[in-house]
Amino acid sequence: MNVIGITIVGFVFGLLISFAGLNKNNTIASLSILKNFTVAKTIMLVLGVGGLLLMIEMMAGGAQFHVKPLYTIGTPLGGLIFGVGMAILGYCPGTLPISLGQGSIDALIGIVGGLVGGLLYTISYPAILQIMGGNLGQISLLSLMGNRFCTGYFIVVFLISMVMILGAFILHKLDVKKGIASKRWIVTGIGLAVLNVFLFYQGWMNKPMGASSSYPYVADCLTGLTSESYFSSVVNSGSWQVWFLLGAFLAGVASLMGKKNIKLALIHSFWKEYKGTSIAKRVIWAFIGGVLLIFGARMADGCTSGHIISGGMQVAISSYVFAIFTFIGFLSTGHFFYRK
Repeated sequence: MNVIGITIVGFVFGLLISFAGLNKNNTIASLSILKNFTVAKTIMLVLGVGGLLLMIEMMAGGAQFHVKPLYTIGTPLGGLIFGVGMAILGYCPGTLPISLGQGSIDALIGIVGGLVGGLLYTISYPAILQIMGGNLGQISLLSLMGNRFCTGYFIVVFLISMVMILGAFILHKLDVKKGIASKRWIVTGIGLAVLNVFLFYQGWMNKPMGASSSYPYVADCLTGLTSESYFSSVVNSGSWQVWFLLGAFLAGVASLMGKKNIKLALIHSFWKEYKGTSIAKRVIWAFIGGVLLIFGARMADGCTSGHIISGGMQVAISSYVFAIFTFIGFLSTGHFFYRK
């Protein structure tokens, strides 16, 4: 495993995320009440641009599919839990180390919660298998169309990509009306799409982006639970993601270079506006959010980067199901949790 190369990839990922402020608690949490669409429009742009590029790469024989299985209960239920955790915490598994590098203490609390969530999932894994429901397999648009790169497949992917790109710019118009006019998300969206396409390349990493497997991997290593059945399923992806997230953390630190006023922060402006200034309240909810975030991600076998982005670029049905239920949980929690 080329740890230096993986760390560099994580560093680039972290810089791209930081450039548009996608790691910020204010940015992610405010989407849960539809106050800021930066995260949503960036993801849509990644899916639009990345879906086209990845299709071309696959048709040329340079990449292969890495589709996650669709469980009738586990995938949607995991998405709901993940969405609830993301709304409460205000971070994703991949953005936590970036924000920690920038001095966000609540991100550290979220990481600790995520490690506990990963540990709880490892311990309860045998029981969870009983409620996951049926495994419908690794279904994608290509498999539904007979596993052939035909003209029809190209047309459908092209249309989906155009809808995603158009939708991203429609959301941007709504943001502009709210005074959020920055176009940095365009650079980040295209950059993340290209980065993921390079990661898929068989002659290099031959894997998609991901972040949530690292949490149970680290937690199991720290607690000596490496003999548990679940650990063997995350050891490869988890060890890869540890170095990836280390690079993301370093990017967060690097993004502070040149800034005069560097401050540690526990309570951010969005949280303060809706939940107040209680330190204890923020610590408790950040921890709970971290637990739910990673537990849900592992139940669904992916997170924002590994499922919604990487899977969405492949037009994987499990990833679309996960995304739908993630946003149901995310927006529902935002509606009830963030009340002035």
